[in-house]
Amino acid sequence: MVEKITAMLGLVGVLSLLCQWIGWKVRLPAILPLLICGLFIGPGLDILKPDEIFGDLLFPIISLGVAIILFEGALTLNFKEIKNHGRMVTNLVSAGAVITWGCIATATHFLLEFQWPLATLFGALVVVTGPTVIVPMLRSIKPKTELARILRWEGIIIDPIGALLAVLVFEYISFASDPTVHVLYALGRTLATGISFGMISGYFVGYLLRNNLLPHYLKNAAVITIMLGVFVAANLSQEESGLLTVTVMGILLANMRGVGVSEILEFKETLTVLVISALFILLAARLDSQALLSLGWQGIALLAVVLFIARPLSVWCCGIGTSLSRQDKWFLSWMAPRGIVAAAVSSLFAIKLEEIGVAGAEMIVPLVFLIIIGSVVIQSITAAPWAKFLGVTKEKSQGILIFGASVFPRELAKVLQSNNVRVILADNNWDNIRLARMSNIPVYYGNPASAHALNFLDMTGIGRLLVLSPYRQLNPMVSFHYQDLFGSEKVFGLNNRDETTPRHKLSETYLQRLCLFGETVSYAKLALLMSKGGVIKSTTLTDNFNFTDFRTCYGDSALPLIYIHKGKVRIYTASEPIPNSGIVLISLLPIPAQKLAKKHHQMLLAQRDNLLNEGPLEDANIKRAKSSHYFKKIKKVVSNTVGYKGRAKKA
Repeated sequence: MVEKITAMLGLVGVLSLLCQWIGWKVRLPAILPLLICGLFIGPGLDILKPDEIFGDLLFPIISLGVAIILFEGALTLNFKEIKNHGRMVTNLVSAGAVITWGCIATATHFLLEFQWPLATLFGALVVVTGPTVIVPMLRSIKPKTELARILRWEGIIIDPIGALLAVLVFEYISFASDPTVHVLYALGRTLATGISFGMISGYFVGYLLRNNLLPHYLKNAAVITIMLGVFVAANLSQEESGLLTVTVMGILLANMRGVGVSEILEFKETLTVLVISALFILLAARLDSQALLSLGWQGIALLAVVLFIARPLSVWCCGIGTSLSRQDKWFLSWMAPRGIVAAAVSSLFAIKLEEIGVAGAEMIVPLVFLIIIGSVVIQSITAAPWAKFLGVTKEKSQGILIFGASVFPRELAKVLQSNNVRVILADNNWDNIRLARMSNIPVYYGNPASAHALNFLDMTGIGRLLVLSPYRQLNPMVSFHYQDLFGSEKVFGLNNRDETTPRHKLSETYLQRLCLFGETVSYAKLALLMSKGGVIKSTTLTDNFNFTDFRTCYGDSALPLIYIHKGKVRIYTASEPIPNSGIVLISLLPIPAQKLAKKHHQMLLAQRDNLLNEGPLEDANIKRAKSSHYFKKIKKVVSNTVGYKGRAKKA
């Protein structure tokens, strides 16, 4: 028996990894291959039987897994971020959640004849969507930036809110089924225990983190251990209060000043991926296929209510007074796939409800899985054509993610923003991030290749990566990560190759992309040029002032960086030629280039003065001279002078 349990655990681990890889490869939510895999090896081939293999351990495994998932979701619920992401998001996670909950609960009661308490619990369970299902779909659909932000943040915020709602409804049902306990008293005690334990433990953990009372290597392990310990302690103190406790604890930590949860989130998301994968396969393997089929037309009708009534009604009511168009609202109405939180919490509650003898509890899990299967499969297949039909897909992404936020990337970002190019700066250095924020540049604090960034870094409108950081060990990892997302031709790095020993030698695939801004340009060179007074400037090149004139004016020391042609952004590399005219050229001008430009401009101004003062000119001659190609070129060159703006206007 021990060997069989070991073999099944190993099989679940291998299959979890394979399903996550398939989801990443085909750009679909990993929940879909996980679900298919669980059904295949469970009720399909009858290989995995979780109840027989794990026995009494199955309930604790599911319980602890749900606690980890809820705590991770609660850590993302920062109230400041709710305010920063629009009225529509706030409406969807508040009034919209209530509307969805009410519609689904009512339909469940009348279609499947569930008692009102059980129907209300089911409605709360399927309110949530979640970033694990939304983010992969958005990558393949590529809707407009605003719509992608709404859906992404709705999925992040609704997870802990929906789970907390389901916990409270479950507490009511469990105590209402016991005639010896006063319902309000027991529910109040559960709420008091969960909130008090959560706030005390959250404050305690926050105090430890804020005052650096834990060594760095123990922080993540300590937080997860304390969370699980508090979860168990709360359940021992008051039955079924543990889930509420970990949710309150996570929310408190997420909103506590001076407590950085980014590292904890990164660790917990790695853990959560493993927990979600294994848990979902186990839950799907427990599913009774006969119970799923027995739902019949009532189950299909309920799925139709979820897709065609509850979600559209919620979106259109929440969209009143917003700037969203009708097409935007119709697209949002078709994007609400359910995910792992609904599956995990429903399985946990179903087991508990069956233990206390609640009628109809055995139908909760099949019904939740029907909604998950229907929403994920149907919307994954149809969302992209629907978005194209409505015309809400964005054009090819022209935005730039820059890894590194030192002086040069910050100045480059400012110039790009002035030319209506979306830019995000990512860095592990807080001082660099702080200075970028002061310049109103969108930022991400942390590793942009982390699991946290995958869900929380807003990549809408971003289509290429520039690696401009000094972190030589981290740069290759970030580059390879985004080559998978954007393609190798959209990822660029600086030529920092000075490692000569074999142990430091990088792969040829990576080295081929180190051609950003030219083969001789390195991070050290850019930093040196900026420290000595270099400036980044955008110049419009036309027939009157083309790239040849640019070189004449600024010399060979001027360093072309990026050019914009008909709204499309092009990155200058060692092999990238620059068009002679019809573009906006962004370049780095070192001090020698600035001095040469001033000298050149003074010479042109003198030539202009000579032209205008050459003998007595009549008005017609002056008009002819001003309209000449030569005079237009002088005006164009003067207008591009560094430090000569006032004189250019006078000229």
